[in-house]
Amino acid sequence: MKRDFSTNLTSWLFIAAALMLWLGWALLPVKIGVFFETGDFAAVFEQWRFWIWMYRIHIFGYLLTMMALVMFGAVLAETPARVVVWPGISVAAAGLLVSALAAAFYYHHGAWGAREMAGEPAEVLGAHVKALLLDTEYVTCLVRFGRVFFGLGMLVLALGLLKWDILPKWLALSAALLGLAAMALTMGLPDHLEYYMPVFHLNALWFLVAGVVINRSGLRMDSEG
Repeated sequence: MKRDFSTNLTSWLFIAAALMLWLGWALLPVKIGVFFETGDFAAVFEQWRFWIWMYRIHIFGYLLTMMALVMFGAVLAETPARVVVWPGISVAAAGLLVSALAAAFYYHHGAWGAREMAGEPAEVLGAHVKALLLDTEYVTCLVRFGRVFFGLGMLVLALGLLKWDILPKWLALSAALLGLAAMALTMGLPDHLEYYMPVFHLNALWFLVAGVVINRSGLRMDSEG
């Protein structure tokens, strides 16, 4: 088992990424749905500064998760597992980046709309929400692509972890199941994006647990391909 500075740094980045991604979302005082509603802006305006900081933490959680995966791949660069692990990480990282861009849309329009719409009458709020519909419809495509790409990447990564026994089998299998669930829910029920939320929570938990496991036990690097 390899346990050194590189694996310790990777483990702590996994943990930090999971905490930022999940806590940023969990502590949001107002959670925007798939489409904006007229009451969202006043609710955000009431806790505007705290809301934007929690959303920033959430978005940077996506980026830190990308960094953690790339660092993980770098640690495995001299092992046969890289031939499967790296393609998985590349696609998962692309999904995370797309998800971060989609989240940034809701962040921007939530924060900007809260300030611009403060004190406006209901008819103005209604017109503003209606004006956002077309752009939001496009962003929902980014949300779907981000989730499917991330799910596919995690599935391929899990196959590499299983073949070369890098992490405990139960941890690799859970990554594979989460990847399959992300793709199945997103493509099978494209109009019900809210059904994905349990997978989001479990993904954050997976990264947290993976970080703890790597920190305590290291990585198995001696398997032959």
